[in-house]
Order: sequence, then structure tokens, then C-alpha cells
Amino acid sequence: MDITIQKQAVKLQQFFTTELQENLICEVPVALVYNGISHAVMMTSPQDLEDFALGFSLAEGILTDKQELYGLDVIEQCNGIEVQMEIATRQFVALKEKRRSMTGRTGCGICGVEQLEQVSQSCKFLQKNDRLQAVNPQVFDDCLQQLEQAQQLVQQTGASHAAAFFSPQGELLAIREDVGRHVALDKLIGWYAKAGKPLGFVFVTSRASFEMVQKCLAVGIEMLCAISATTALAVEIAQAHDFTLSAFTRKGKATVYSGEKRLLLEKA
Repeated sequence: MDITIQKQAVKLQQFFTTELQENLICEVPVALVYNGISHAVMMTSPQDLEDFALGFSLAEGILTDKQELYGLDVIEQCNGIEVQMEIATRQFVALKEKRRSMTGRTGCGICGVEQLEQVSQSCKFLQKNDRLQAVNPQVFDDCLQQLEQAQQLVQQTGASHAAAFFSPQGELLAIREDVGRHVALDKLIGWYAKAGKPLGFVFVTSRASFEMVQKCLAVGIEMLCAISATTALAVEIAQAHDFTLSAFTRKGKATVYSGEKRLLLEKA
């Protein structure tokens, strides 16, 4: 399935018009089906769907390990795509119990949660292992440059978000793009699990919501850098779990809200 499509448009510039073909990002409904039961339908860009399905399953606590996913098929339907997964019986039973208390579903994974207390308990966070240490924030500038150059979908359409994984030395290891920022991160988490959970940190081209912090915590990622802002709840969760959270991470600057110990910082 195509991930971009060309459409005729008219460009207005200084009162002159020019006809041209514009690349537009595609978004399609993708149903995540576990052992024959549809659990969620997400609007996503139709690439890296195997990574998305695994990453979503791990980040949402449906699976606790990639080994619990026994099989996966991506099947195009007339009105969208189904990702059909076969998962361990114990995890499927737990999923059915969870579904009984849910009335809705969105990309953030929060709709349907009945009590506010459940928001911060929606994932079973991994034990802190503090593998990531002594990252020099000077590598962030190079990370931003690599991130900009690697965003093929945004270069074509200008309408996608990206989530990228960097080594502690600032080497780009993987990037995933999508029309939705949460889905881009889910796709990256899928790669992260398949790659054996390498050491490093995540960069996102969006704000850092609390759901994104939760997703990282759920799979053992220790640091998230966002180009845009963060939220108060994201900071609270990051601080509570000793997670490194950086926002407004731009050239030559960043605002670190939590987990400074993983960064080599010099005080002015």
C-alpha cells in the first residue's frame, strides 16, 4: 500500500498561480487483532506495521516480551489493513479482562480508563536498570541534524512525525515515521524490541506527552528528548520513575526536567 499519494493543487505566491503535483501523506485505518479479536483501530501511515503492532503491544502492556508474540500477518482489506497477531494464551486472557473495563480506544491509549489513578498504573514499568549513563548533551545538535536528514516522509509531504533511536554517542540507529506521533513511537519501540533493546535514547519531533513517557518506561527506555514542549503530568511521571526527560531540545539548548544524572552537565 502506498504511503504517499500525489494530488493536483494550485500554489498561490505573490498573486500568481502555478499548477503542480503535491505529495500528500496517506493515513489508513489499521485494525490490531489479537487471537481473532479486534482490539483497536488506529489511523496510521501504512509502513512499518509489524514494528507498530509489536511496539504498541509492548507499550500498552498487552505483551511483556516479544517472545509472547507467536505470529503476525499484515492483511490489506478493502477499507484498510488488519494486523492479525497470535499471542500467548495468558496474555490474551489478561487482554480480555482489560477490555471489559474499557468503553473506547484512541491513539493515546487512555480513553476508557474509568479512574484517574489507573492512568499512572496502565503499564507495568520495568525495573530501573540505569544502563544509560554519561550522555554528553553536545551530541544533541548532531542528533537533530541526522534526524532532519533521515525524515524521508516529512521531506515528501511535510505532514509526518518521527521517532528516532540514538546510541549514547549520538549515532542514529533507527527512525520510524507516521502521521501520528504516538504511532511513530510505537513503531520505534517495535524495532527496539526486535533489535534486542540496545543502549541509547529516543528523540521525537513532537511534544512529549505523558503517554509517550509511559511507553518508554514500559519497555525499559531511559531517556526521551522532544523537540517541542512537554506536559506537567509527563514531568511528574518522569520524576517519579527517575526517567530522563528533555524538552525544547533544539540546537545548542534543551530543558531537562528529570533524570539529569544520565547527562554530563556543566553548571554556569
